[in-house]
Amino acid sequence: MPESPGRDNHDKLTAHKLICVAMLALLLAYNAFCHFWPNEFQLGWPADRRELIRSVLYGIAIVLFPFTNLLRHVLLRLNQTMPGPKPAAARYLVTIAVTQGLIEWVGLFGFGMFLIGDGYNTLYIFSLMAALGVYLHRPKAEEYQRIVAELTRKTP
Repeated sequence: MPESPGRDNHDKLTAHKLICVAMLALLLAYNAFCHFWPNEFQLGWPADRRELIRSVLYGIAIVLFPFTNLLRHVLLRLNQTMPGPKPAAARYLVTIAVTQGLIEWVGLFGFGMFLIGDGYNTLYIFSLMAALGVYLHRPKAEEYQRIVAELTRKTP
């Protein structure tokens, strides 16, 4: 039986929101780790090598944002059109998990750069970019309701 669109659907997004909270908690954990043990784990790679890696990672992060947005769009459309008994909440959970997981890589880039010897500035830039990505790709009730409405419409 398909889910009906309505106000009670907000409760069905709890797991989706917890994924976002977990991603933000990971970002905070990376930053806390770097502040509590700033010198013990830094490898101190040469500046020219770090600069090249940082530039490549910035490029990947810049490409990752529109790619994740496109992937989210495709997944949302698939959530509405793919046949099968899977409920809307489960379909939407996959979309949120995939997009949040991709964006979390941006935060890992900052953590990795810090570990090889970059400073807090790089860590903060990547962390803020990742936090922005978590916000942009958070679960949205209207997206979920569109999935529910489309699945309800298609059910005989």
